[in-house]
Amino acid sequence: MSLPLEMADADRNSSLAAAVDAAIASALEEKRLVGTVVLIARDGEIVHRRAAGLADRENGLAMREDTIFRLASITKPIVTIAAMRLVEQGRIGLDDPVTRWLPDFRPRLPDGGEATIRIHNLLTHTSGLSYSFFEEDDAYARAGVSDGLAEPGLTLAENLRRIASTPLRFAPGSDWQYSVAMDVLGGVIEAEMGVPLGEAVADLVTKPLGLADTAFSVRDRSRLAAAYMDASPEPTLMGETALVMSLMGPIRFAPNRIFDPASYHSGGAGMAGTAGDILAILDTIRRGGTPLLSTKTVRMMMSDQAAGQRQRHEPGSGFGFGWSVIANPAEAGVPFPKGTLKWGGVYGHSWFIDLVNGLTVVALTNTTLEGMWGKFTVDLREAIYAAL
Repeated sequence: MSLPLEMADADRNSSLAAAVDAAIASALEEKRLVGTVVLIARDGEIVHRRAAGLADRENGLAMREDTIFRLASITKPIVTIAAMRLVEQGRIGLDDPVTRWLPDFRPRLPDGGEATIRIHNLLTHTSGLSYSFFEEDDAYARAGVSDGLAEPGLTLAENLRRIASTPLRFAPGSDWQYSVAMDVLGGVIEAEMGVPLGEAVADLVTKPLGLADTAFSVRDRSRLAAAYMDASPEPTLMGETALVMSLMGPIRFAPNRIFDPASYHSGGAGMAGTAGDILAILDTIRRGGTPLLSTKTVRMMMSDQAAGQRQRHEPGSGFGFGWSVIANPAEAGVPFPKGTLKWGGVYGHSWFIDLVNGLTVVALTNTTLEGMWGKFTVDLREAIYAAL
């Protein structure tokens, strides 16, 4: 009986590879992407791996599986895992107020009243904080709040001061808004551990997994992918700074921020890393958390912790700790099973964990915004589920 099963698995993997490679080829041929690394694991074993296109078009450097990418919001699940390790150790409580660690961080309610932001609010984006790119002329823009993507050399203390000087969008816990909350959480972690966030994340997440390429700096610049943004007839190389118009609003980038040691370690957007490292981290979660977290904690992280608040904005999609959670695939309009975890990164990345099918999929690209929510992401997921 084992031979037919092995043959079936081989056929399925062959079909998967062909479908995924076709989606990648289409994106490259149509010049929607410059380059990508896609890794697909099933039940912990990689069933397809592909590095395609160029890591650096202007210098003719091919994409490689060990290419390093600026991760943007893929930083968030990594920092979330670090925070949850501290929760398990009893050093941080989910219901603790942020002011326990950051006594001067006291943004006020829209009516000027006092507010209490708790760790749980930061983890679920129910804090009332926001991002400056949602509204070009809002209070965040006027205060110069950094989203962790631009303004090299800015310190965390100064950015926290700027954030705290602006009113909250809503009372903590009463709504959902994607935000700089993870940057604030990074400040909490630094205050608790007494070291920069990068050291904390290394001690709590990457070192225990034996990972060396994912950090708030770049170990080997020769392996760092260039950063591109959508344009016609082909993506444009980002300069020292770049402004990308998105459905969320104008997003500002400073790709060389990662090289500036004076830049604060943004818990929401500041890391760089490889597809292999990200797969290792995410598949640790899919397996139940060992050696980083207990199964009980991971189950909690995988459930909608935002009390349905995100589903008011994104039907069928809730938010756990570090990622969205598909609560109703039909309402969300996705092929994923219920309970699938997913998110991405604005430098051009997407990932998901399908617990039902045992899948962990990481797709890193060097092209904003196509690689995060463009046609490529839809083609990729459709190819995977058609092959299943």
